[in-house]
Amino acid sequence: MQLLKASDIISHLQIDGIFPGGNAIPCTHLNNYMNIKEKQLMNTIADVQSSRDLRNLPINQVGIKDLRFPITLQTAEGIQSTIARLTMTVYLPAEQKGTHMSRFVALMEQHAEALDFAQLRKLTTEMVALLDSRAGKISVSFPFFRKKTAPVSGIRSLLDYDVCLTGEIKDGAYGHSMKVMIPVTSLCPCSKEISQYGAHNQRSHVTVSLTADAEVGIEEVIDYVEAQASCQLYGLLKRPDEKYVTEKAYENPKFVEDMVRDVATSLIADKRIKSFVVESENFESIHNHSAYAYIAYP
Repeated sequence: MQLLKASDIISHLQIDGIFPGGNAIPCTHLNNYMNIKEKQLMNTIADVQSSRDLRNLPINQVGIKDLRFPITLQTAEGIQSTIARLTMTVYLPAEQKGTHMSRFVALMEQHAEALDFAQLRKLTTEMVALLDSRAGKISVSFPFFRKKTAPVSGIRSLLDYDVCLTGEIKDGAYGHSMKVMIPVTSLCPCSKEISQYGAHNQRSHVTVSLTADAEVGIEEVIDYVEAQASCQLYGLLKRPDEKYVTEKAYENPKFVEDMVRDVATSLIADKRIKSFVVESENFESIHNHSAYAYIAYP
């Protein structure tokens, strides 16, 4: 597969309206990120990063890690504001001494649109062009909040989930992936079977990482997992709700093995999903260690 050149990427971006004008030189686009004083300094200060390196070793990924930045998300349930941690990297050829670290932050300072998969692709493509590279990767990690309704009282409250969206240009092609961690309740089937009353239960973290041919929403992944748990979690419960979730978990016991298999079965049935990994960690209430299971598909 033919690799993308920076000029090819910029030509594509001009069509999409990302880069104005017809100039296909990456450094020209830097004018959008600099004031007059900064432009003058650029012409008088040595550009050490662009000097030649003689060790003949390319760098697979170089850039910035754990940049905290406010973002807005475009989701199926509307616009949401959150704080993200970003890792932004590009490929560096063997002959170039260093990348231009400031350009990663400058790009984010210019990014105002709500983030979804289309915007992530746009941002990743623009980053690769701005750094004059043939490959690059952006990972955006953030807490995602969803309003949930208690099962009996109907009281509404927020619950948080950890999400990571990744966009990558590699070997001339763009791809994206999503990772979502969903907290749930699990109740042990063995404990229920052998005990006269009660069963040990605990909070579990189910993590789904997937790639898809068509967009799969964060909310959809959450729904797949919560439907297979012993019971969902809620931010706020009243006493009738607490009774309900306790009994619900007791009626739906799940080993950690059951959890990953049941979630995997739901994901396989969704033909948009190309590949996935499902992990479940049960924070065992009767042990000082966790139970863990992992399925990769295909």
